[in-house]
Amino acid sequence: MKCPRCSHDEDKVVDSRAVRDGRAVRRRRECLHCEERFTTYEGVEMRPVIVVKRSGGRVSYHRNKVIIGVTKACEKRPVTLEEIEIIVDHVEQRLASSGRREVPSETIGHFVLEELKGLDEVAYVRFASVYRHFQSIDEFFSLLTDLQGGKDETL
Repeated sequence: MKCPRCSHDEDKVVDSRAVRDGRAVRRRRECLHCEERFTTYEGVEMRPVIVVKRSGGRVSYHRNKVIIGVTKACEKRPVTLEEIEIIVDHVEQRLASSGRREVPSETIGHFVLEELKGLDEVAYVRFASVYRHFQSIDEFFSLLTDLQGGKDETL
């Protein structure tokens, strides 16, 4: 592993631990040349998944795209980056367990919504407004009413 500071390719592993529910290993390394410490992750490579867009186009699944979308929904909310990573981990687990090589983008969005609903209602509404392409305030109101459990309380 090349050091990110000096590009020397010899290091030693200082610490290793399982992360992502045991599906990855986090390693703390120390460069033998400049003594810089850095972290690497090792995990099982996910089988390639093709995302079928609403337009019918097909693109490769990219974890970072999901992380970016969830991060935007969680902006200025009390949601940590670790919690966002866990959401994406759960989405990827569901994708892998489905065994499907092609997955509609709506399915991925639905998985994210299910995860956000239990974590942060504001982030859930933000993500839903993009995922569901709301066109009117009535669609927002309907979502908020459903989120409240159908209560007839003033929003």
